[in-house]
Amino acid sequence: MMKQLYLVLRSVVIWAASAVHFFTVCTFLVLLGIFFDPRWNDWPQRWFFRNILRVAGVGFETKQSPGFDPQRTSIFICNHVNLFDAFVIYSAIPQFVRGLELESHFKIPAYGWMMKRFGNIPVSRGGGPSQFKKTLERVRSHLENGISVIVFAEGTRTLDGRVGPFQKGAFVMAQHIGAPIVPMSICGSYQFNRKGSWLLRPSKIIVQLHDTIETKDLPKAEVNALMERVHAIVAAPVDRSLS
Repeated sequence: MMKQLYLVLRSVVIWAASAVHFFTVCTFLVLLGIFFDPRWNDWPQRWFFRNILRVAGVGFETKQSPGFDPQRTSIFICNHVNLFDAFVIYSAIPQFVRGLELESHFKIPAYGWMMKRFGNIPVSRGGGPSQFKKTLERVRSHLENGISVIVFAEGTRTLDGRVGPFQKGAFVMAQHIGAPIVPMSICGSYQFNRKGSWLLRPSKIIVQLHDTIETKDLPKAEVNALMERVHAIVAAPVDRSLS
């Protein structure tokens, strides 16, 4: 009972502090984005994202596999855990990166404008071939301009901490473009916060950036096998963190 009361009070304080920090710094970044190209203010953005995790009281660590190339523009495939994922991935990936994000998020005041200005790519559910083609060209343009792209291949947040089935779209895009893929595992985040709960538990988030996987000249017939391979790589450390 006392432990639960402690978690509730702790979460209330952290959410309040995080909200004040978020809206204060977010307003500053929006104003900064009016006058400067996002590439030029990438450092304050990264400081902001990392600081959100500090204010939330969560430990954080990034591990890089020997075959990960931090200089290579790539498509990062990551598991989706909670609302803090955006702050986690921007803190972990050591290069200029932007993400695919639901189109509805771009309608959120301040946040939506910032995401659009900073170059995130809007996607809609069930958009069909025309939507896929538009997204494909935007991803291709980002990669050609040295901007890596992050994709939550599950398409939704986990309900049990495990990595759910991947959707095929990101792998089809990688095969079309011939872009390298970097599997990325977020571990410990489900223990920190989970979908449907506002409690923030003491935890440490560890992000594993796995070996870069080449897709150049990959036959279309091997896209499913690639998707299964990447899923297994992403899921392995996540499963271990839950055991």
